[in-house]
Amino acid sequence: MSRQIARTMMAMALGITVLVVLTSYVFYFLALRYFPEQIDETAWWPSAPEWLWLAATTVAALGLAVMVAVKLSRRILVPLNSVADSLRRVAQGDLSVRATAGDRSLGEAAELADDFNALAGQLQRVSEELAFWNSAIAHELRTPVTILKGRLQGLSEGVFPADESQFRGLLTQVDGLSRLIEDLRTVSLTESGHLNLHVQNTDLSAEIRDVVELYKEALEAAGQRPVLDLHAGPVHCDPMRIRQALLALLDNARRHAVPGTIRIHNGQEGGRYFLRVEDNGPGIPEALASQVFTAFRRANPARSSVRDGGSGLGLAVVAAIAHAHGGQATCRPSSEGGACFELSWPVAQAAD
Repeated sequence: MSRQIARTMMAMALGITVLVVLTSYVFYFLALRYFPEQIDETAWWPSAPEWLWLAATTVAALGLAVMVAVKLSRRILVPLNSVADSLRRVAQGDLSVRATAGDRSLGEAAELADDFNALAGQLQRVSEELAFWNSAIAHELRTPVTILKGRLQGLSEGVFPADESQFRGLLTQVDGLSRLIEDLRTVSLTESGHLNLHVQNTDLSAEIRDVVELYKEALEAAGQRPVLDLHAGPVHCDPMRIRQALLALLDNARRHAVPGTIRIHNGQEGGRYFLRVEDNGPGIPEALASQVFTAFRRANPARSSVRDGGSGLGLAVVAAIAHAHGGQATCRPSSEGGACFELSWPVAQAAD
């Protein structure tokens, strides 16, 4: 914008100079030809015709300057006024408002409008995400809290017998709430950049065996059989977080995959560590595969079932842990027609 203003001022000065020079030639040509007696070439003080010419030239120059200044100021003020008005509307809660960039040749003013629009868009997205998260969290908490309230009320009124099975059911609901709270904490810490890892040399194959052994009974109850293909050796990672991610992947398979084989594979290739969990189906369409790692969003309803009681946070936690390790979580079709979930992170970054 400074260059545009400078060019405009230079053009205006040049235009006024040209106007003065040209009108001088025209004035003296006409005056010396038709009114020579009115012009005293030896006098220092302007004559009446010269005063008239000076006044007319001054008025014309001022008119030109005003016209250029008004035009330039309008071009500058369009985006600035638009941003100012949009800021007032944003302050009133309207996050859908956008500023008009106006003339793109005024770089800084147009960039200011673009930056405001980007900020407003980000605020709108965050506001919508916050509303969605609040609604989703309330929905996920409602079921276990309702069950707990009903069971406890039934126990207090003697409707349910106070036996071991009732207390185990209550503990199951409490465990579900605890997992939901921990998953929320993990995802929120990752998004804010405050998820701390305790990276160390870890025998990842042993950690995987422990998790699978603990979860084996739940998988077998769902008609699924875990098959391990593990590679021993030290791996730089946070073992607790990797166990958490693997547990989320196994729980996802238990809830959504058809009965069959669950293959767990780890190793190192292309300068990256990886951990894969594959099932036998029904799989996830490639166009929807990236959505499964978004919190509270289930990309494929076909993978939901009556036994799905998940919070919708499990795979988001996997992605969060992968990102915290400097890696990524991906989903693609498996060789058996199901889904292959992979958690990978770079060897080099882990070693730094």
